[in-house]
Amino acid sequence: MKREFLLNIIFLLAANLLIKPFYLFGIDRTVQNTVPESEYGLYFALFNFTFLFQIVNDFGIQNYNNRHIAQHGQLLIKYFPNFIILKGLLSLIYLALVLSVGWWAGYTLPHFSLLLFIAFNQILFSLVLYLRSNVSGLGHYRLDSLLSVTDRLLLIVICSFLLWGDLMPAPFRIEWFVWAQTASLSITALLSLGIVSRKLPRFRFRVHTAFLWYLLRESAPYALSIFLMSAYYRLDGIMIEQLLPDGPREAGLYASAYRLYEAANMVGFLFAGLLLPIFSRMLAGKEAIAPLACFSFKLITLSGIILLVGVGFYSTEIMQLLYTSGSAYSGKILLFLCGSYLAVAGTYVFGTLLVASNNTRQLNYVFGIGLAINLSLNLLLIPTLKAQGAAMATLATQVFILTGELFVARRQLQLKVPVNVWGQLAGAALLLLAMGWSIQIWTPLGWHWSFLSIIALGGLIALSFVLRSGQVITLREGKPAQKP
Repeated sequence: MKREFLLNIIFLLAANLLIKPFYLFGIDRTVQNTVPESEYGLYFALFNFTFLFQIVNDFGIQNYNNRHIAQHGQLLIKYFPNFIILKGLLSLIYLALVLSVGWWAGYTLPHFSLLLFIAFNQILFSLVLYLRSNVSGLGHYRLDSLLSVTDRLLLIVICSFLLWGDLMPAPFRIEWFVWAQTASLSITALLSLGIVSRKLPRFRFRVHTAFLWYLLRESAPYALSIFLMSAYYRLDGIMIEQLLPDGPREAGLYASAYRLYEAANMVGFLFAGLLLPIFSRMLAGKEAIAPLACFSFKLITLSGIILLVGVGFYSTEIMQLLYTSGSAYSGKILLFLCGSYLAVAGTYVFGTLLVASNNTRQLNYVFGIGLAINLSLNLLLIPTLKAQGAAMATLATQVFILTGELFVARRQLQLKVPVNVWGQLAGAALLLLAMGWSIQIWTPLGWHWSFLSIIALGGLIALSFVLRSGQVITLREGKPAQKP
């Protein structure tokens, strides 16, 4: 199973690394540099605001469906029509809730058009994730990988015309960016629906009220997980905008660093999306999960170490290169967020494993405490340290979440990360730090080449981990791994 995971994660990363970095650094960054800083800051706050209500929009359907379809593929014909009806009803409730609470929170009519389309985009995004969960649940991992980049590829095409095509008589507006997202997500949803429909015999949509209530009850623990995670991931941007006199500007600065944090999280999100159906199938087949869990934890944590070390040397230079507002201040924000990614990377493995093993109740306790920590630290730090305080709160929260998940995995699944894995990761961090210092002090390279050299050296260390672990590069099925 490690071989299957490694081959699929390579394909998944290759597909995403060809598309999403260009979107983030070519399109999203250009949009942020083109529109006024306060305008993008407002968009960032509204985007985070709509995320807080994902518990209603998704209600845990994606994770529940992915887990169950991976274990019982024959249930697709029964679940699919009912879930589509259920998602339609939840979407209407979600839209009404976002607009009502937005009005109560003080967002006025000029903001409502933007808020409406951002909320609608969240509905489309949730629908795409649900449709993709059926594709990956049935074991079509490579097809799911292609769908994972389709919306971004379309968005790149549309925004390229808007930004550089000289087609519009007026300067670029943030609304155009949101509308372009609507178009790309709509097309992706239609493509995904067509693919899933081909996997099904003919069926009719019938409302089975009792079954809908059953699905809601079964999805409820997953829904609570989504709410708690959305809250501690997204509260910071909203609180910056609401708590500070210059909130939109500070939110814009935070968003510039947060975009790079999200780019790193793309790797973790891909790991989680692939690991959930694989873990679910392994657990259903009573296969040993420890080798795959430890191997994937080692790989993804190493990605966090590489990023943190590289950014640690050149955080200010990176922000100044990417953004017109880049400075030493935004560089510090970026550094704290990269530290957060190092912590959150492991949660993509152990959090996913706990979901696959149906330990969501214990996981929700960890998330609930993490939310309380995040909210308290944001209230304490943002008024004095502004956006940097929010980044520090994020780091503390993610360290707690990882620690809690490791504790739950050890208690519920008798699974722990071996000491030798921690030793290998610590050794890799020290080696990369030493290499970074040597490159910085003893070579005449500019910082761009020095940064890329550190990343490349980290990649070689990661490759050595794979080769040394004996994982597979022989393409023979069923060969057991020697070490995690």
